[in-house]
Amino acid sequence: MISWSTGQRISRTRGRVSMGKILAVATNTVRQVVRMRIAVVFFVLLLVILPVLAAASTGDGTVKGRLQTFVSYGLSLIGLLVSLLTIIAMTYTTTADIVQCQVHTVLTKPIRRYQFILGKFLGVMIVDVVVLAIMSGLVFGITIYSPRLFRIDPEQMEQLNNEFFTARNALRPTEPDVSKEVEELYQRLVTSQELEQVFKGLPREQVIARLTQQKRLEKRAASVGQELMWEFHNVRLADPNGSLFIRFKYNVSSNPIDLQISSQWLVGDLRQLNQGVQVGTPIYRVERKDPVRTFREFAVPADAVAKDGYLAVAFLNDLDNDTVVIFPLDEGLEVLYKAGGFTANLLRGVLLILVRLVFLAAVGVFAGSFLSFPVAILLCLLVLFTGSTSGFILESFSFLGKNLSVIYDYTLKLLVQALPRFDLMNPTKFLVSARLIPWSLVLWQGGGPILAKALVLLATGLWVFRSSELARTTV
Repeated sequence: MISWSTGQRISRTRGRVSMGKILAVATNTVRQVVRMRIAVVFFVLLLVILPVLAAASTGDGTVKGRLQTFVSYGLSLIGLLVSLLTIIAMTYTTTADIVQCQVHTVLTKPIRRYQFILGKFLGVMIVDVVVLAIMSGLVFGITIYSPRLFRIDPEQMEQLNNEFFTARNALRPTEPDVSKEVEELYQRLVTSQELEQVFKGLPREQVIARLTQQKRLEKRAASVGQELMWEFHNVRLADPNGSLFIRFKYNVSSNPIDLQISSQWLVGDLRQLNQGVQVGTPIYRVERKDPVRTFREFAVPADAVAKDGYLAVAFLNDLDNDTVVIFPLDEGLEVLYKAGGFTANLLRGVLLILVRLVFLAAVGVFAGSFLSFPVAILLCLLVLFTGSTSGFILESFSFLGKNLSVIYDYTLKLLVQALPRFDLMNPTKFLVSARLIPWSLVLWQGGGPILAKALVLLATGLWVFRSSELARTTV
């Protein structure tokens, strides 16, 4: 009879042996990937293109614009090429061993099928981590040391530290409740029999969604001489002695001659002005002239926030503009404040890319376990494309007619929703505007569900590979 302690030692020994076999397959897979010409081509391309991209990036002509352009295109290029490398390497190393019958030689040794597949997966991920670390380190080094090459003055460097080399939380205005107005407008359209003419064939839910968006945009539009005001409550700053940044973008009903909008801004506790009481905290007045359809921002001291956490931002459309100014719903206006540093934020952005690579590797395992190389790689590319453009797909198909909408809801929409939303986890949209990438997005809100789906695909691929006849898996 085996004692409990002896059983534990046997279990640990078996675990070490099993892990050793997986690492052996992983090591062989790394060598196999390194010998692939396309892997070398992708690596050399990144080494050459990234420095050239840094030198060629111009942005809006400022140092900040150049760095924003380089980080945006640099990380996007790294994410794309390493994703393609993951797909090609994972599907090829699996299917090639089956087609060339090398898997028969491997499995005649004391290696189980799940150890073989896990070793392949681990080997590809090791290559991904190394390539991603080298390339993101190159982007980081170029970004950090570029200002020294430009020899910028202290004022520009301070602007970079406040608006680029940082990580900021964003406050967005609460959307007003327009449900009552929308329902009244909907009933008027029904009564006047204009509903079918304006919204041909659309179901009620989509009509309400469009009317809601229209009403919210109306409340974000300022005619000539009109003022708009946004209020924020419970604003809690990590550094009360720091700065606030008002980030905005103008859309207009008609283009001004010089494509510029003149404006006046008030930032602070505007309740004191409205109630006619003595001002207890500073109210900052800012006059600006900014281009339309372009993100701009300006800074004010953080002491504009009242002691109870209240902050108001008011915008006045100057009489000289002669056009209606509209703030878009998504990122038309934000209040930003420092919440972290650039280095840690870039690290979280790289982790978002790594999460994507884990999922694509799992898809490669699943596809390569029963499909031929061309079909498997096509499936993986379809998943990558769909996940990267899922927001565009969902928005484009959201206004179909009633009959087509039913078909779409139970086919393409379900497929897109089942796949990860890579577009929502794109690190460049955070890093370019110096917004904080929260750990919750990396671990729980985005990364967690994606890794869970990857685990399901990996387990399914293991089961398929274990259950199938190897001689028939390439059919």
